[in-house]
Amino acid sequence: MECIINRRAQFSASHRYWLPELSPAENQAKFGPCTRSPGHGHNYVLYVSMLGELDQYGMVLNLSDVKKVIKHEVTSQLDFAYLNEAWPEFQATLPTTEHMARVIWQRLQPHLPIVKIQLFEHPELWAEYTGNDMEAYLTISTHFSAAHRLALPTLGYDENVEIYGKCARPHGHGHNYHLEVTVRGETDARTGMIADLAELQKEIDDHVVEPFDHTFLNKDIPYFEQVVPTAENIAIHILDLLREPIAQTGAQLHKVKLIESPNNSAEVYCTAEPAPQSAATRPELAAV
Repeated sequence: MECIINRRAQFSASHRYWLPELSPAENQAKFGPCTRSPGHGHNYVLYVSMLGELDQYGMVLNLSDVKKVIKHEVTSQLDFAYLNEAWPEFQATLPTTEHMARVIWQRLQPHLPIVKIQLFEHPELWAEYTGNDMEAYLTISTHFSAAHRLALPTLGYDENVEIYGKCARPHGHGHNYHLEVTVRGETDARTGMIADLAELQKEIDDHVVEPFDHTFLNKDIPYFEQVVPTAENIAIHILDLLREPIAQTGAQLHKVKLIESPNNSAEVYCTAEPAPQSAATRPELAAV
């Protein structure tokens, strides 16, 4: 039987976003504070996913061997390093999170049956690479606080309580929502970026975080006057709000994950065509 196993590793390193062919003003405009010399650092967390058949000992691979490979090929070389000079791949292309994930894949692929590399630059920004040429995934994590009430306007209070329980109480309740927005795209061969990170963050802030934060969703967001603001419906609406703005950055929206509480979350994925407005017919709902 096949099984995917995951191994975690970590390293601390610094880097700088600076292209010598650009002027200081052009570098500043493109990379912002990441241009500052001599650079800045992160505590990187790396997850290596591997696929294989279980052996007679109940293992896909001996994790001690996996640990040694990751240390020899990656972490021993990158830990406490200045990434721009650590590997030749980072001299040709800037060591962004998404480019680093791709290069780490290339370094480990000859030695391990990897199916995914996930690299966290910090808890609110990470990249994934699955071996698809220059395509990578980048996730931005953020949050907002809002209240909502789960109740269909066409039903009475008792009927809504039957469906939604305590969530149908007339004055609503609130959550600290945790939002993860994943984009995908081709990694630029020089900048190492899928899209401008500051632009992505601005689109998420402008279209979701600022309008939604500290609101009563049913009353303050017109969409939810007739649509029940469940975690699923909120995620779907955020997907629709971000699809076009993120496309303008050069990336493609891939996934929205909304974590309502530690026990409840929803994920929706983009399709090629705009999603229909009826939540009841949405094929994108992946998991709750």
